[in-house]
Amino acid sequence: MRFKHLDLNLLVVLDALLREHGVSRAAERLNLSQPAMSAALGRLRGYFSDDILVSHGKRMIPTAHAQGLAPLVRKVLADIEQLISASAVFDPSTSQRTFRIVASDYVTTVLLVPLLERLAGTAPHVCVEIAAPSPEATEQLDRGEIDFILAPEQFLSPEHPKKLLLAERFVVVGWKGNPVFRRPLTEEAFFAHGHIAVAMINAPSFAEQALAALGHRRSIEVTAPSFLSAPWMLPNTLRLSVMHERLAKVMVRRLPLVMAPMPFTFPVMREMIQHHGAKGTDGGVQWLLREIEASAVLERSQSTK
Repeated sequence: MRFKHLDLNLLVVLDALLREHGVSRAAERLNLSQPAMSAALGRLRGYFSDDILVSHGKRMIPTAHAQGLAPLVRKVLADIEQLISASAVFDPSTSQRTFRIVASDYVTTVLLVPLLERLAGTAPHVCVEIAAPSPEATEQLDRGEIDFILAPEQFLSPEHPKKLLLAERFVVVGWKGNPVFRRPLTEEAFFAHGHIAVAMINAPSFAEQALAALGHRRSIEVTAPSFLSAPWMLPNTLRLSVMHERLAKVMVRRLPLVMAPMPFTFPVMREMIQHHGAKGTDGGVQWLLREIEASAVLERSQSTK
């Protein structure tokens, strides 16, 4: 389809070229051959009377004109996606749509697992893909490649709407045979023990950032790759771990663990949900947003009992 003599398919190509800064990577992104991508770049250069990408050593960089086009192209593609999404009525009972969510194993356990159980009956053909947080998550949201990010407030993009799901406290968890739990846990005992920390891919976790801000150095003896794996490393050791209270309540029912309040003032985490601002009229996104919010309301009511 052409608009003012421009093949509109070339807008998708232009977006990929400006994001990847190279013909080969852009071709891989769109599942095209390199010759086809080179030909498309040639057509773009002819239409805009600009090189679009120029060689700089072993890299290719956008021209000044192309850099100016980049945000306009992204907005046009986002608006087109919004138009397409808004044109169809979303029926969860019959839809076969795939939704993509970025969420940690913590929020997956406490919110998404109960949600998925409910959707198995009300939306049996809907597919939900859950990916771990990564440095690319906010860019993927910008590009429309994912539908939601569930994360602490400070990890979200300032460009898109967000809503509070849970206010989460933190607790100290350890093996029930650890003598430190025979009396109220003190700050001195907390820092005297070895710890299991959780390493995130994109940045230190909320708890790790908060602990670092205290100005004390913990003795970290083990670094776990996820929030769910850390509690499994505690039994039969004297190590401690700082955990989300809701996740800790789940794990102490399954493992020989106990939990205690933090022995010093510790900030509350605001777990949020974010979607692309252009999807405000997307019936499917708004439906799943309501379902996730309902799951959060249910979790909050249960945690107060």
